Amino acid sequence: MFKTIADPADCEVRSVIRFLKAKNVKPAEIHPHLVEICGENAMTDGMVRKWIRQFNDGRTNVHDEARSGRPSVVNDGLVAKVNEKIRENRRFTVRMLRVEFPQISRTVLHEIVSNRLNYRKLCSRWIPKMLTDVHETKRLGSALTFFTQYSEDDYEFSNKIVTGDETWVCHATPESKQ
Repeated sequence: MFKTIADPADCEVRSVIRFLKAKNVKPAEIHPHLVEICGENAMTDGMVRKWIRQFNDGRTNVHDEARSGRPSVVNDGLVAKVNEKIRENRRFTVRMLRVEFPQISRTVLHEIVSNRLNYRKLCSRWIPKMLTDVHETKRLGSALTFFTQYSEDDYEFSNKIVTGDETWVCHATPESKQ
């Protein structure tokens, strides 16, 4: 027997369909072959028939066709210019950047700052979303401590771990009136 393909690309599945069609396999038999090769996540029977019709009509390309759409204005040069302006003045706002780059919308500028450059707002300054070497070392040390404790105590240790964010909660036990 043969191994199944765990997560095939669409073009691979279409190539199999084209190959089986070239071998004159009936369309009703192609879908079971795909399920056998690709598993339960294979293309549906209706999509298999659609691709067979397209191959019968003369299509030879198994890749997706280029789609029309609005081209993105975000490019590496623009991201570098925005980063340069941010480094000049860390106390900027997106509105101030909008003055520097009037051709770009506010939402695109915000997407560049937060998603592309990975800055986040802290107080009134934008800072990178990166851990320092000290923080990474502390996290690694804590993780190693957890793993050694877990290997020694097994499941008992996992019941003692308390997780959460940086919220501090004061706990006080009120004294009784007795």
